[in-house]
Amino acid sequence: MGRIEQRLQELGITLPEPPPVAAIYVPAVTVGSLVYTSGNDCRVDGKLMFQGKLGQELTIEQGQLAARQTMINLLAVLKAHLGDLDKIERIVKLLAFVNSAPGFADQPYVINGASALLEEVFGEQGRHARSAIGTSELPFHTPVEIEMIVQIKE
Repeated sequence: MGRIEQRLQELGITLPEPPPVAAIYVPAVTVGSLVYTSGNDCRVDGKLMFQGKLGQELTIEQGQLAARQTMINLLAVLKAHLGDLDKIERIVKLLAFVNSAPGFADQPYVINGASALLEEVFGEQGRHARSAIGTSELPFHTPVEIEMIVQIKE
C-alpha cells in the first residue's frame, strides 16, 4: 500500500470503483506530466448522494459533503488511470461547478469540501488553484461537478 492510500485509510476513506462514464468521453487523459480528468459528481454506489440546487433544496453543508464525495470519486478515477496515487506530484487545479439557485453566491464555500480533502490527503502538494462557478443546471441534477488537473512524477 502506497503512502497516499495509507493516508486515505487513516482518514477512513475507501476508494470506490471509478464511476462509469455517462456519455462519449474518457475519465482521464495524460498529456506530458499532466493528467486531466473529466467532470465527476457525488455518486455513491451508482446513486447521487444529493440532488438539487444549493440555496434551494440543499444547504452549504450538504454541498460540502457532495464536493467531498466528488473528490473521492475523482481520486478513484486517478487510481484507475495511474495505478498508484503516489505517482501524483501535486494537485494543480480544480474546476468546480455548483448547481445554484438564483441569488446563491457561496460556491467557494461549497467547493471547500473538495479542497479540504485534498489538503488532508496530500498535504502541501494538495494545495491547488481553483475556480468555483455557479450554474443554473448540472447533468442529472447533481449539486456539484468537479474536474481536476494533476501533475505526475517524471
